[in-house]
Amino acid sequence: MTDRPLAITMWDFSWLERRWDGAGYEDWDRALDELVERGYDAVRIDAFPHLVAADPRRTWRLLPVWHFEAWGATEPVSVRVLPELLEFIQACATRGLRVALSSWFRRDELDTRSQIRTAADLARVWDVTLSAIENAGLADAIYFVDLVNEWPIPMWAPFLYGNDPDAVILSRAEEVVRGWTREAIATLRAAHPRYRYTLSVATETTGADGEDLTELDLLEPHVWMTPQATDFYTEIGYDLEHSQFDPHAYQALSGPAERLYRSDPRRWADGLTAHIERVAGWSRSAGKPLVTTECWAIVNYKDGPGRDWGWIKELCEVGVRAALATGRWEALATSNFCGPQFIGMWKDVAWHRSMTDAIHAGVTEFTAVP
Repeated sequence: MTDRPLAITMWDFSWLERRWDGAGYEDWDRALDELVERGYDAVRIDAFPHLVAADPRRTWRLLPVWHFEAWGATEPVSVRVLPELLEFIQACATRGLRVALSSWFRRDELDTRSQIRTAADLARVWDVTLSAIENAGLADAIYFVDLVNEWPIPMWAPFLYGNDPDAVILSRAEEVVRGWTREAIATLRAAHPRYRYTLSVATETTGADGEDLTELDLLEPHVWMTPQATDFYTEIGYDLEHSQFDPHAYQALSGPAERLYRSDPRRWADGLTAHIERVAGWSRSAGKPLVTTECWAIVNYKDGPGRDWGWIKELCEVGVRAALATGRWEALATSNFCGPQFIGMWKDVAWHRSMTDAIHAGVTEFTAVP
């Protein structure tokens, strides 16, 4: 069956955390109207299921996951998940926007996420969250459910590793990872069969030998030119793994990054395009559609001195068009930075429209909207 792909973006945990003046999400109506103006059809957000299951109407104090990125709050912040989550989904539904649910399992002062110890616990917190959405009459607004962002990276899934801060990431082919995947999704599917389920990934994005994809309804790889496809980060001296609290990390992204890109744009575009083809090959062999909500150029970037958005947009356009050419994506984002907090990127309405128009003019082998 052939249909047009959807244009999707990621608003992660920012939709709830970044609500102070000037943070981008203090006025949901304005932000969502601007998203529609730019041509997007869907948004992927953190549903904070562990907090919904623990006490949905409590005010939680969240700790920063980093100090130098523009996703979420860079200082401790107080949030309440309900009724805010339901109000946000309703605001999306009113505008015809679909909502993909995910979770980064943000850490709070009580470390509530540590109460998740088994796959059954993971299923339980999502069960409570999905039930709340259904009871509010909002189930039709949900596009898909991504149980854990970038599974199984320890930063976002510490419970898989017994909350060991020194844990080394496991392959999805490991039996313990396969077991969690099978049990959590099977349990949720039995209780909430109407949804499509997945676990997004940022490692092994062309597949892992021996992994079990049986329970996944779609593949949600996060695809970038670096660090997956090229050694761009290495050449500019940027350490992604240790950049969370490093005040000097952005120096490599300010001048050196664009200079390296401009020295040979074709090299980096070709590396990205080749990787996209490999990801599409994974989709073909698995027989499952692709959705990508984080993507194309580099992982981290933001407004600041010496950081122009032009080269980022160039690479992202390469990624969008290469992905569309494969026919394997039922929904795709235009960049990693499609949110109002990224002012330099967000204000270029014409660029967003050119990309979302291209997506809507594309062909996918899958039906994106049931």
